Amino acid sequence: MEGVIETLTEKGFGFIKVEGEAKGLFFHSNELKGVTYAELKVGDKVTFEKADSPKGPNAINVSRV
Repeated sequence: MEGVIETLTEKGFGFIKVEGEAKGLFFHSNELKGVTYAELKVGDKVTFEKADSPKGPNAINVSRV
């Protein structure tokens, strides 16, 4: 899947805006591949896989395009 970084926090997580979805998709810095959390910026395009967790859907294997 593809999306755009919508929000980044100082706690090492953020949200990805996915076209057609009302709510941003949660991701944690542990799920980044090929990029560090410090290198990400709001507006960066990313690819990822969607997974389910006890707290709801989240993004895994997140890579910057």
